[in-house]
Order: sequence, then structure tokens, then C-alpha cells
Amino acid sequence: MNNIKLVGCLIGFIIISSCIKKEKPITILVKNTLDFKRTFETIELSKIDLNVVDLSNIGILNTETGQLQITQLVDNEGDGVMDVILFQPMIKGHSEITFQIVNITETERPKAQELCYSRFVPERTDDYTWENNKVAFRVYGPTAQKMIEDSIPGGTLSSGVDAWLKRVEYPIINNWYKKETETDGTYHEDTGEGLDNFHVGVSRGVGGIAVKSDSTYYFSKNYTQWRTITTGPLRTSFYLKYENWNAGVNIVEESKVISLDLGQNFSKFTTSINGVNQISAGLTLHEKDGVISGDTENGWLSYWQPHANSELGTAIIAPKETFVGFENYDIETKDLSNAYAHLNVKNNQVVYYAGFGWKKSGQFKNKSIWEDYLNKFAKQINNPLVVTIVK
Repeated sequence: MNNIKLVGCLIGFIIISSCIKKEKPITILVKNTLDFKRTFETIELSKIDLNVVDLSNIGILNTETGQLQITQLVDNEGDGVMDVILFQPMIKGHSEITFQIVNITETERPKAQELCYSRFVPERTDDYTWENNKVAFRVYGPTAQKMIEDSIPGGTLSSGVDAWLKRVEYPIINNWYKKETETDGTYHEDTGEGLDNFHVGVSRGVGGIAVKSDSTYYFSKNYTQWRTITTGPLRTSFYLKYENWNAGVNIVEESKVISLDLGQNFSKFTTSINGVNQISAGLTLHEKDGVISGDTENGWLSYWQPHANSELGTAIIAPKETFVGFENYDIETKDLSNAYAHLNVKNNQVVYYAGFGWKKSGQFKNKSIWEDYLNKFAKQINNPLVVTIVK
């Protein structure tokens, strides 16, 4: 009788233990195959990657330090459901780090300042502007275009990308627009934060695209539609649509998602395009007193130029399989001289990075340091962090 009771107790204990046994946590192994430390590269994990229905209670734990990582949830589709979770690991050269997926409450999620920010700006016609802790940019919308076409002062007709030369790490977009539209001040003067003194006109600015037909470059007018996708501590991204445009013998259909991550000087342009199999991303040559340099093997094009009382580097970087070559397109017509990076379109899409470094911001003291940064950034693009998910 006692033996029967003992066996029953053991069976009950085994059943209870199996019921309360926790599932094995999901492990994320991140490996750096390069020989230098990588700090501001964003890893993106989807619900499918993690085999979860809801990301809202997901945290990412560094198993070595025991610290929860700064994360950001992103709704890519705009349907109110979070699709991916972002984080930026810090990883030494030729090393790897293990992370664990853990369940957390919203109060447990580490907080960080939203340095990656973008928005539509109706108070200044219809700019769309974006920034992080290093750089800021803007593009121009249909109202600004119509003002030019109707001969109304204050408009802008351009699909080029403007550079806002900030030299502080905190957000400046809202402050600068308020200064320009609500006070006697202007963002065209530097009072300690930087300024907008980068002329775009009809040039390509920093990364606007064109299509070459025979010896002529063609490009779109202003964007016609916009949608903010996300802002936050690690990334801001948004969608732009353009009216179909004529590229010589071809009609081009163009839209794009632009994103800017924390700590990076380059925006990522994911351009969807129909009608051509190659595009060219341009850098305005301004007064043509700078130096064009490029590296087809590593996939970058740069223009280092004197700028006001300082110096400025602008650049295009693309994966090796995308970057075909580059060209100095120098003509007499105002604003049409650009350095162009020629990029292959694959499956109606092309991905490239465009950005700048301002000497006065303290980030890049000279052209050599700037080009070292370009080579390093190109290596990271072509050798992404290796992410392995163990379920």
C-alpha cells in the first residue's frame, strides 16, 4: 500500500514538474567578422524571426552584462501592429555576443531620448525633415513646387536632398523651424547649434537620384505623398512617393523609404523604381572648388569642399554589387553639375546610403579622416553583423 502511494506521488510530481517547466528562451548570437569595434549598427528582428505573435512585451538581454538593451518597436505597415524590434549591440572586432529574448513589462523597458526624429512641416510650406544625433536633412513637397510654378515667392522646385549642418547632439528641427517662422531669428545663421547654409536648388544635393539618357541627366520634381513610419531612440524612417517622370525615352515610377539610425552620418535610401535598370545618385558640386574622390571596389563616392568658414564632406555609399562607378558631370548651367554614383537596379529596387560630415561639428577634421570613415562604413555594409537565432 505504501509502495503504491509512493509511486503515485512520484508520478504526480513528474506531471506537475513538466507543467511548470519553462520553455527554453530564444537566444540571439551576434558575430562581428571585421577587425574593429562596431557600435551603431541596427539589428532588426521580426515577429517571424522570433516566432512570436506580439512584440510589445519583448525585451533583449545581454547575457554577459545582464543588462536589457535599448530597443524600438516599429510598425512598418501603418496598421497599428508592431512588425519588428530594433537594437544596437556594441561588439568588439572578431568577436560575438549572446543575447536572450525575455518577457518584460513596459515599465521595465529601458528608456532613451528620441534622437532619431522626422516630421512633415506644414508651417514651412511642406518640407519633410529628419535628423539624428549627428546630422539633419530635408526634402520638398508639392506645395513648394506649385509656388514656383505659379510664380509665388518662397517656393522650392527640387527633388534634391538638403543638408542641415547641425553641431549638437540634441534635436534641432522643431527649434529651427520655430526660430524661422515665429521669431526674428533664422536658421540660416549659426548661433551655436549649426545652420542651414547648404544650397540645393535643382541639384541632387546629398543623394537625390537621376537617370542618364545619352548625355543628359533627368530627374523628378518634388515628392507628392509622404508617410512617417517611425521615430525613436534608434531610428526614424518615412515613405515618399513621386509623380511619374520622363527620363528621356523612359517613364520612371519612383517611391522610397528613407531611414536614419542613431550615431550614423548616412541616411539609407531604399528606392523602388520602375522603367530603368540603372540610376545615378548625385552630390552637388556647388562652386566646383572641392575634390571628388571615389572607390569603386569599396563602393563609395565623395566630394570634400570648402564651405563657408569650414569644410564639408558629402558622400554616396552602396553595396559592391550595386555600385557600378562614378562620374564628374560638370556643365555651365547653374546647379546641374553633380558628382554621380552609378547604381544598378535589381528587382525594381536599389539601396544606397547618402550623408555628410561637417568639419565644424568636430566629427571630421580633414578629408583623410572623412575617407577613412567612408571605407569603414563601406566594410560594414558589405560585411553585415551575422545574426543567428537559436530557438
